Amino acid sequence: MLNQFHSSHRRAPSLSAGLRPEQGGIARACRQTNAKMHLIGLRFKLHHHMLMTKTYQQTVPGYDVAGIVVKVGREVKKFKVGDEVYGDINEAGLENIKILGTLSEYTIAEEKLLAHKPSNLSFIEAASIPLALQTANEGFEHAHFSAGQSILVLGGAGGVGNYVIQLAKQVYKASKIAATASTGKLKLLRELGVDLPIDYTKENFEDLPQKYDLVYDAVGQTDRALKAIKEGGKVVTIAPHAQLPQAIFFIITSKGSTLDNLRPYFESGQLKPILDPKTPVPFSNVIEAISYLETSRATGKVVIYPIP
Repeated sequence: MLNQFHSSHRRAPSLSAGLRPEQGGIARACRQTNAKMHLIGLRFKLHHHMLMTKTYQQTVPGYDVAGIVVKVGREVKKFKVGDEVYGDINEAGLENIKILGTLSEYTIAEEKLLAHKPSNLSFIEAASIPLALQTANEGFEHAHFSAGQSILVLGGAGGVGNYVIQLAKQVYKASKIAATASTGKLKLLRELGVDLPIDYTKENFEDLPQKYDLVYDAVGQTDRALKAIKEGGKVVTIAPHAQLPQAIFFIITSKGSTLDNLRPYFESGQLKPILDPKTPVPFSNVIEAISYLETSRATGKVVIYPIP
């Protein structure tokens, strides 16, 4: 497995990262990094694509990672052996997916995709962050969101949605935050700072009188989201099946620099990882974990630990 992994990434200098079982964590490397994996954050749609699509039948799934660098290539400047790192190893969403993902004993990644792990977070917490956080943040950038504007988050208790809420409150300084979730998750929305939690099992958000400068659609309800914006407002969506000309659709571009920029917010406690109660899930239960994500009942992120 390791030989195959190295041979498929020969062109770039390699940086290797490793994790010991007692340390836990998923590591992604920089400029082609090898890492011994013990933690991985799951995101259903991406993993499902890799598991079920014929093209990727023989690949190892996995995007998020956190771990310890065990080897660096000669051109790597940002990291050294022993550094605790985390990141999303695939730079361009579903394009050019790494043949071997993070659900493996060792993994590899370009230097620009990794960042130093926040010092106050465990590897389990760090492994849950990169893809969801960067996706949430990139939506604000595409929308050119400004302090003092209002936002509605569709799917506020999910892996991406909870970070949209946290970023809106702590980083982008939204004037008002509304978010949808099921009845049992409204408490979490309030704890995250939502001003108007909306129970989607009882209310249609588009029928409410409140309208917003931005609706961030993390669930695929773009047609309805367009009815909830103010004049001149915007809709951002990450759901490919929900694309409409009037909405902004994007696929994440992973950058270690984004994680670096937001690291102080985690270390100060302004941002925090939200883990599903089932976390950590042992490696032997990976299939069950993915099936659980298919139900859309997960809160925050599901993390696999340890990886043998």
